[in-house]
Amino acid sequence: MSMIDTTAIGARIDGAVVRGTALSSTGLLERAFSTAFRGLVYPQIWEDPLVDMEALALRPTDTLVTIASGSCNVLSYLSADPAEIIAVDLSPAHVALGKLKLAAATHLPDHTSFSNLFRHANLKSNIALYERHIRPHLDSKTRAYWDGRQANGRRRISRFSRGFYTTGLLGRFISAAHIIGKVYGVDPRDLLRMDSIEKQREFFHTRMAPVFDSRSFKALTSLRASLFGLGIPPAQYAALAGDGPDGMAGALKARTERLACGFPLKDNYFAWQAFGRGYQAGETASLPPYLEARNFQAIRRNASRVNIVNESITVLLASRPAASVDAFVLLDAQDWMTDSQLCELWAEITRTARPGARVIYRTAAAGSPLPGHVPDGILDQWDYRSEESLELGAKDRSAIYGGFHLHVKREATA
Repeated sequence: MSMIDTTAIGARIDGAVVRGTALSSTGLLERAFSTAFRGLVYPQIWEDPLVDMEALALRPTDTLVTIASGSCNVLSYLSADPAEIIAVDLSPAHVALGKLKLAAATHLPDHTSFSNLFRHANLKSNIALYERHIRPHLDSKTRAYWDGRQANGRRRISRFSRGFYTTGLLGRFISAAHIIGKVYGVDPRDLLRMDSIEKQREFFHTRMAPVFDSRSFKALTSLRASLFGLGIPPAQYAALAGDGPDGMAGALKARTERLACGFPLKDNYFAWQAFGRGYQAGETASLPPYLEARNFQAIRRNASRVNIVNESITVLLASRPAASVDAFVLLDAQDWMTDSQLCELWAEITRTARPGARVIYRTAAAGSPLPGHVPDGILDQWDYRSEESLELGAKDRSAIYGGFHLHVKREATA
């Protein structure tokens, strides 16, 4: 990657994250976070695609604009058969991952090989799959990314032969959390042996909760930089830490409790990734929709409907015609934004949304960041579905967010 490309990428991410002045403590932290975010962050996305698809109610004629992240949800949305998906991300690593998945869905010989690459993600034979079936079909930038070398000298594609879900900023953070747990005498994998929610809850309260309550853990999580691995920038840290009386340690404890105890383990692949470092084995395992065998042919057939772009969602929308989008997925990106950025984004969303269009997003805290920050003249064109948002948020198996939010564009009035 050229110096010009690297500079441009850094400027885009800085623009999304950095608020403070260069020499302020917040500004220094934000610039450190921006630097960390220039590589792979999310080997797996942490928003529940089943909740997303229920909220979006996608139709075969719909155009969807979404932030890509790890692209698990981008591919999963294809099982709902929308007409077009435009996925954007500021991270070139996330763009490369999404394009790898699309090429794999299109060109690998069968679901077994696709599953080997992205479900198991730790087989030496995966490199041969890449070389023979995927690499020849990648664009030059994506091929250069996966053929490129890491600091240890290994090609990036080799991550899929050594355990892809333990890599990236989030993967390494979860691995570090396992080490911390073991220091306190707790192996998080033991949770996965529990065969009922009652036993899950007992394990959490007797074995895991004391870690969160410890003085050393509270001291560690009081440092804003300690949670960069969760993809939490300084601005989002304040929202999450302020959501409960016990600060950040209490917030993390509550979210982890819901992840560990809120759903049966057999139904929650997010819990398996967090506590087991991979997906559950067996034919009946909980998996993202794009990895389920029953959806493979739909994913393969519809993969050409996806376009993944290295850009901000606001800039992408500014290039589109008015009333041309039916659904928007913002993930938790608004927690990072200034008021001016929120206003610019929602002005473009409102301009490009068709009547009845749906917008979904998640937040670290429970409440929406829009009221009082986005002009009423924009928000008055949308219905905020408060009850539906609460119901959908309660179903979100990832369990790490404080709020799920759904807005529906009102019909134009004469």
